[in-house]
Amino acid sequence: MKNTLKNDSSDLKAGDFPGMEAIEKQITDLRAQVEALSKAAPDDKISMIVFSGDLDKVLASLIIATGAVAMGLEVVMFFTFWGTSVLRDKDKKVGGKDFMGKMCGAMLPKGTCSVKISKMNMGGMGTAMMKSLMEKKNVASLEQMLEMAGELGVQIYVCEMSMDLMGFKREEMIPYPKMEFCGVAKFLEDAKGSRIQLFI
Repeated sequence: MKNTLKNDSSDLKAGDFPGMEAIEKQITDLRAQVEALSKAAPDDKISMIVFSGDLDKVLASLIIATGAVAMGLEVVMFFTFWGTSVLRDKDKKVGGKDFMGKMCGAMLPKGTCSVKISKMNMGGMGTAMMKSLMEKKNVASLEQMLEMAGELGVQIYVCEMSMDLMGFKREEMIPYPKMEFCGVAKFLEDAKGSRIQLFI
């Protein structure tokens, strides 16, 4: 008798119970929705466009970047237009530039030590006062923040189009551990799945 019951129960199918197929379909649909939501969820990442080449704005972007890494976020920074000049190495000289490239190189800041504050620069006095105040208040300099970002693994992308426009070359950039030269498509690929996007 027991064997008969066991065999009978093993032969039962979902179709033998009214409404069971509908329930199974709902479960399948729910699973698909959960999978779709998990794929659409943003990554724990912050993607930042650094457009400005001003001391205070670049410093703010690096403070945000290093702070985000400390909170467990992945950070990607895309330096474009005036922001690219911050990444030039003041000690490197590169030849083979055309007239416009030489002009841009001469007029734009060369590296972190040459950038100015965006407000109240006053012919350089404001920038000098800001740097002095930062030192007195034990605030890390732009050079130190950039070094810290490299140690923490912050990814830096440098816009190739901006470099071409301004006549900059790869050889004149600072030796940063995670630096890539790319177009906007590469940055957007990272940014589209990021939890936070910023433009500075």
